Amino acid sequence: MNRQVVLTARPDPAVTEQLFAAQEAPRPEPGPGQMLIRVLYLSMEPAMRGWIAEGPNYSEPVPIGGVMRSFTLGEVAASNHPDYAPGDIVYGMQGWQEWALSDGSDINRKCDPADGPLPANLHVLGLNGLTAYFGLLGVGEPKAGETVVVSTAAGAVGSIVGQIAKIKGCRTVGFTGSDDKVRDCTETFGYDAAINYRSTQDLSAALAKAAPDGVDVYFDNTSGPVSDAVMEHLNVGARIVICGTMAIPSAPVPQGPRPHRALLVARARMQGFLVLDHMHRLGEAIPDLSAWLREGRINFKTDIRDGIEAAPKALVDLLAGKNQGKMLVKVADA
Repeated sequence: MNRQVVLTARPDPAVTEQLFAAQEAPRPEPGPGQMLIRVLYLSMEPAMRGWIAEGPNYSEPVPIGGVMRSFTLGEVAASNHPDYAPGDIVYGMQGWQEWALSDGSDINRKCDPADGPLPANLHVLGLNGLTAYFGLLGVGEPKAGETVVVSTAAGAVGSIVGQIAKIKGCRTVGFTGSDDKVRDCTETFGYDAAINYRSTQDLSAALAKAAPDGVDVYFDNTSGPVSDAVMEHLNVGARIVICGTMAIPSAPVPQGPRPHRALLVARARMQGFLVLDHMHRLGEAIPDLSAWLREGRINFKTDIRDGIEAAPKALVDLLAGKNQGKMLVKVADA
């Protein structure tokens, strides 16, 4: 049998475990040109909040009754596909289920075990690493000596953004949500300074102290009060990468903040970034990311839950900021 987790309702407005249900279906058999993939790990993403919402988004919402969408790491168990053999480890989007059929169109790449431990393929070498790489380097365009500020700096994306910025010779300042995560930022991910936005009374004053030369690049994963504070410290020519808006609801569309005056005065550039537009460029990023990982220049942490039934709670905990590292669900051993 094939255990699956399906979506049963839309958020109203919160994402809860009750929006999902477990079910069993027959394990599929591969036909011509297909392969059977045994799912090993599920990747939990903040973007899943938008994937299951009914409002407009960059992709069609997961249908009610459908298997929950998810990036996965899997092992080819049987193959009638000329490009894949049993034992290949693949990174793709097979969803919250134990077994999946694929014709290769939902596979992003084969994974090389020499690049790092298996979970790294859903973190540094997966969607999060690609987001950090192309978002920071392509949109943020950091230069040595500049100051890069990151919200959710201890998160799966933010932690990599900060480390790439350090590799490029920048000063890094992170905003995060607990004292433990502040320590992760400075001790594990190499940030020059980190601010606990939950316990800090005056975010703008704290940022002025942490970034005395102003902000040249802001990698925004949250919007909201943290972003409001950063706007007060933009340098002329600053670049702002809009990667996420977790601090504000997706709907109805919020009427503020309106930072246009700050952008005007600083002659800054604000640009939205969606990593799905860059998945075809995996070959450009993986050599750098895997080299930095092997050299110890990028560190990562994982928060791994066991069993496919743990997926709904793992997502809820991630959205509440209760994770301690990249949130993954282990479904099976390789």
